Formats: sequence, C-alpha cells, structure tokens
Amino acid sequence: MSRHTLRIVIILAVISISGITVTQIYWVRKAFDIRENQFYRDVNSALNTVAKNIYEINQASVPSTNPVEQVSTNYFIVHVNGPINASVLEFLLVTEFKNRNVTADFEYGIYDCVEKCMVGGNYISPRNIKSVSKFPETPKMSTDGYYFAVQFPFLEANLISQMGIWGFSSAVTLVVIFFFGYTLFVILRQRRLSAVQKDFINNMTHEFKTPISTIAISAQVLRDPGIVHTPDRLLNYATIIENENLRLRQQVERVLQVAQLDQEDIGFKQEHVDVHAMISETVASRKVGLSGEIQLDLEADHHRVQGDKLHLSNVLYNLLDNAVKYCQTQPQVIIRTSNPDDHHIAIRVTDNGIGIAPSEKNRIFEKFYRVHTGNVHNVKGFGLGLSYVKEIVGRHKGRVTVESSPGQGSTFEIVLPVTRHA
Repeated sequence: MSRHTLRIVIILAVISISGITVTQIYWVRKAFDIRENQFYRDVNSALNTVAKNIYEINQASVPSTNPVEQVSTNYFIVHVNGPINASVLEFLLVTEFKNRNVTADFEYGIYDCVEKCMVGGNYISPRNIKSVSKFPETPKMSTDGYYFAVQFPFLEANLISQMGIWGFSSAVTLVVIFFFGYTLFVILRQRRLSAVQKDFINNMTHEFKTPISTIAISAQVLRDPGIVHTPDRLLNYATIIENENLRLRQQVERVLQVAQLDQEDIGFKQEHVDVHAMISETVASRKVGLSGEIQLDLEADHHRVQGDKLHLSNVLYNLLDNAVKYCQTQPQVIIRTSNPDDHHIAIRVTDNGIGIAPSEKNRIFEKFYRVHTGNVHNVKGFGLGLSYVKEIVGRHKGRVTVESSPGQGSTFEIVLPVTRHA
C-alpha cells in the first residue's frame, strides 16, 4: 500500500469514526432528554392527582393554580391546604407512580407548619432496595402553608437503565470504534513490518551476492591451468574462497538461529555452564574473525549457570561482533563479570564504538531493526543479532540492558541466575 493510499485510508477512517461517535452521542442525548421530559410529565401528573386526593380527604377546595413545584431536577414540592397523614400520602404516592410506570426510587417528607420542619417521611424502592432516608434541608417558602416534598435520589441512573436499545446501540458503537481503531493499528504495524522486512531482504541479498560473486571470480581464475605455476597466487585465491565461504556460512547460521526462535521448543540443552570458561573459549575461538583488542576482567565469584552453552556462546559472539562492526577506530572491547547479588551473575560487554542514540535504545532488540550508522556505510548485517540475544537471555530467565551515548561507546549487560551445584 502506497503512502498516499494509506494517508487517504487513515483520513477516511478518522472521519468515519468521528462521524459515528458524534451521531451516537447526539441521538443518545436526544433520547435521554425525551425520556427525562416524559418522566417529569408523569411525575407532575401523579403528584397533581395525589394533591387533589388530599384536598378531597381534607374537604378543601382545589386551587386553580398548579400545586406542584419543581425545585430541582429530582426534587418536587406539592402544596396542600391542610395537615397530611403519612400513611395515606405514602399509599397515594406508590399507587399513582405505579399507574404511570414511574419506577425510580423516591423518598418523601411532610412539612409541619407548627414545628416548621420536615416530619415523617420514608424511602420507597419499587425494587425493594433498603436505604436510609437522607432528605435534603427544608426549602424556604414564601408562606408557611402545608406541603409535602418528593425526591428521586438516583434519577439519572434510573433513566439510563430505561433507555434499553440505546444502551445496546452505544455498546455496538464502541465495538465498531474499537474495531476501526484496531484495524488502523494493524495496518500501520504491518506497513512498518513490511518496510523492515524489505530492508532485511535487501541486506540479505547484498550480503549473499557479494561473497558469491567473489567466489565465482576466484573459481574462474583457478580454472586457468597456468595458475599452478604461481603458488602464491593460487594460495591467495584459495584463501579468498575459504574466507568468503566462511562468511556465507556465518550469515546462514544467523538467519537459522533467529528462525529457530519462532519455535516453542528450540532444543535447549540444560547443562551446567562455567561462564568464565565459556567467555574465554568464545573469545579464543572467534578472535581470528574479530579484529581489535579484547580484554577480560572476570571477577565473579559465582559463575556457573544452568543453560545451553552453544546459545550462550552465540549471544556473546553477537555482542562482540556488533562491538567490532560499529566502531570507526581500532576496536577495544572489555568483558567484565561480577555478582550483583548471591543469585545472579552480570556479564558486561563494553566497547568504544559509535554508540546508540536514546531514541534507538528501545528498538535495537526488535527483529530486523538496524541502528542508523550515520557516516559508517560499511556495516553489514540483517538486524537479527540483538533480537537473538534478547530472546536467548529471556529463555534463560535473565535480562539484557544497554547503556550508551552517541560517540561514547556502548555497554551491554546480561544478568543470569547462577547455580551453586557442581
């Protein structure tokens, strides 16, 4: 997918998600307002009927004005011209609310003109939820007439619970938005992986093509019958073929090493490994292919671990190989060991290379990722070494970290659990 096409896809996706979100919020808000207005009408109608019944019980004339006053969104006051019996009021309220399908929990209180405060009252829950009445402070009225007050403490939650299909549609909308977002994430991730793998294929092609071409040219020279009369020239071309063949084999081994990591079981040998001996052997066996000075400072008292010696040796070699490749001067590498505590051994590989920028540190252990080398153009590789290091160390229940600054070299530290058994 081209960058232009991807940009169009992202823009359209963002517009679609924004449109769906705004539309859903608008209609949910609209539905909530309609339900809220319907609730207020039902409550007003029910309280009006209750007020008329109380007027009839007190044998008082019904006023021409509306006796119901809404003080706040969930607080109503009903004026009556006489004393109120709490039991009768509760019966009337429950009956009228039920008739009008008002299912919200409510509490009521009765105002006493003599005591000038709320007296009586109760908390009523159609869902049989027990609660202690916490009626608000008595509102100040212009007259000291009789009245009762009704409050709905959980009005908003009740209205939301009654919206039914709108709640379901909102959940579906959230799923759709999540799907769109996740799809965009996958597309961008796959595009990045595609670019990284394309780089890997280009690097691999170059890494294989160069030695193959060199071997082909050398083989063509060796076909000349007259070369047997120049032993030095014959030895030179034979050495070139041998070195290029070794280079090819090393590159193939690296690709195969990382390919193995995709398997759950890569055939680890569980053996007791002397880390100091392994470091010395690895440095000695690979020193021919690794130019530069390598200094050993092995000071750990406990240096035996449980694991696969071959893979641990490959881990160390990868770090040494990087130290040499990413160096603009004569490579100088120091390998130190220590025991940060009684249960672990730390292996620190310090070099004098070009260093790593802070922005690169979090990505150097990703598969196929290669650090930008600036003016260093002769660095070869596939971007597999450090991902292999992290994976192998992790499978040995250890951890690997890096300390580095541009131009100041790098220090890779591997911490592994030690074993005290012989």
